[in-house]
Amino acid sequence: MLTAKQRNLLLLIDSHLKHHGIVPSFDEMKDALGLRSKSGVHRLISSLEERGYIRRLPHRARALEIIKLPENVASMEQTPPSPFQPTVIAGGFRKQFAGVPVASSADSVSIPLYGKIAAGSPIEALSDLTSAVDIPASMLTGGEHYALTIEGDSMIDAGIFDGDTVLIRKTDTVENGAIVVALVDQNEATLKRLRRKGESIALEPANPRYETRIFGPDRVSVQGRLVGLIRRY
Repeated sequence: MLTAKQRNLLLLIDSHLKHHGIVPSFDEMKDALGLRSKSGVHRLISSLEERGYIRRLPHRARALEIIKLPENVASMEQTPPSPFQPTVIAGGFRKQFAGVPVASSADSVSIPLYGKIAAGSPIEALSDLTSAVDIPASMLTGGEHYALTIEGDSMIDAGIFDGDTVLIRKTDTVENGAIVVALVDQNEATLKRLRRKGESIALEPANPRYETRIFGPDRVSVQGRLVGLIRRY
């Protein structure tokens, strides 16, 4: 028998995995459950693991696998909406992304794959289409999307690893704390968490081995927001 918080956390993780392909961050779990500290999240995760509802995947930061859900619960869609649940667009559309036709069905959509982006030290900005990738249509939010391959390990504590494919929704405005594709000085692209304080912009890694970089507002432009992730094992 699960407590209310154990059940809510399990369903939150299940929904976030289905819609985003990654586990929510500890901060997101803490805020969603109304906990005072991340230690409470750790205790809930440990209790769910002990009861056989989830499993930690070895050698991957915060990587969890859902083993089973509570009885009479088939999915998060049967529970009140999660604060992390995206708006899912309908399948069956056609659109042009950078001159590449996008063929879609109710199950998958083809979007442009623009190459690699650094989750470590920034690399040269990406602008040329290299190929396309098929993703589940349910992962798309409203708007135009593209994909990038992660190179580096600076975002591993956010569940983003070297070799992962991230799904990006094009936008130049994001909320404070969002994980974004940031263009630095118009020639370096990197995937980081963006925070604003006064006139400064901080690009934060999710790995203690890397330092936060601080820039003036004229040096950083947002190229898109992370909305999903695909991992191949």
